[in-house]
Amino acid sequence: MALALLGFKSAQRTVKFAKDGLLQQKRFLNIHEFQSKILMDRHGVNTQKWRLATTPQEAEKGAKELNAKELVIKAQIHAGGRGKGTFDNGFKGGVQMCKTATEAKIFTEKMLGHKLVTKQTPPEGVLVNKVMIAESLDFKNEKYFAIVMDRAAQGPVLVGSPKGGVDIEEVAKETPELIFKQPIDIFKGIQPEQTLKLAKDLGFKNTKEAADQMARLYDLFIKADATQVEINPFIETDNGKVYAVDAKINFDDNASFRQKEIFSWRDIAEEDPREVAASKFDLNYVGMDGNIGCMVNGAGLAMATMDIINLYKGTPANFLDVGGGANAKQITEAFKIISGDPKVEAILVNIFGGIMRCDVIAQGIIEALKNITVKQPIVVRLAGTNVDLGKKLLKDSGYNVIPADDLDDAAQKAVASLKKKK
Repeated sequence: MALALLGFKSAQRTVKFAKDGLLQQKRFLNIHEFQSKILMDRHGVNTQKWRLATTPQEAEKGAKELNAKELVIKAQIHAGGRGKGTFDNGFKGGVQMCKTATEAKIFTEKMLGHKLVTKQTPPEGVLVNKVMIAESLDFKNEKYFAIVMDRAAQGPVLVGSPKGGVDIEEVAKETPELIFKQPIDIFKGIQPEQTLKLAKDLGFKNTKEAADQMARLYDLFIKADATQVEINPFIETDNGKVYAVDAKINFDDNASFRQKEIFSWRDIAEEDPREVAASKFDLNYVGMDGNIGCMVNGAGLAMATMDIINLYKGTPANFLDVGGGANAKQITEAFKIISGDPKVEAILVNIFGGIMRCDVIAQGIIEALKNITVKQPIVVRLAGTNVDLGKKLLKDSGYNVIPADDLDDAAQKAVASLKKKK
């Protein structure tokens, strides 16, 4: 959400076509709310006391340990709108309030092992395997606070609003004067006067405490190689203590070698299994809603390929980027992933041989077709290094591969192959 306030999308993303043909953001790594709390606790950020439960018995035990006047039970899935969601067993609400350990156990029984459907999940919902039990805090005002990377500012920006606990994009649209920003010099780091000013702008009474919490969140942001830390709501209790109640944290995928523990938290159970399979072979895969599977080398070429397919009234089923150094094994795995999608009715291979040689791709295609059965028609467009050799290898292979002269020709032939099947 915070990224939209700055007018850009995170560099930590792949691209995905929505049903209306627009591009949507897709992040590489999502972590659960309880994992965000682990990070915040480590950096001295005030959070509610909490426990994690994977069974109703653990929920009951955790609730007793917290010994709070009121508890909140929250289903742990990678989706917003949990409180208004509905489970496949008819139980309503992935966020529940209770006062006793017995109630915590009962609510947990109704959540665990069931799929929760919210406005941000697939239609079939997402299976809940964990719940977080936390003490409920008494507060009157909810603020919004985030730290994001901003290309225009060439560094981090603090974003805040006195109107938190709601959709911040609506706040920005309806009352933009309630959005406050503080660009941070990446070399100097966060300055006390910046956090104090933002704390005042957000209406905190204990501005010193709020400023301190902002500085601690910035420390987390930098040390965890985050691209976004979003706290909504950011609250102040009657006794002047400031808490980060809910957090959404995203990370720079290029920093995975430095953040091994954080990236080990990846929950593949909530990810598209095709994307998980592709990542095992260093392939970049994004699933879509169409019926023409695409294998390309390079994100830019992938975008152009999908645009041309749409131009000729086709719909891409995915983009799968094999990169600049793919080998025969990776090409085989790419074909397995694409051809294994029941929605895919044709496959378009579009390779520009710069770093990647066309004969290597051609040999990879041939090896793939030797090892797996691909029922869909395959259209191949090759250009660049060793293109003639690549085309000859495919022609002499004996496999039914449809050659294309250029990208327009390839897209037209892929769309036409669908009509022939009908």
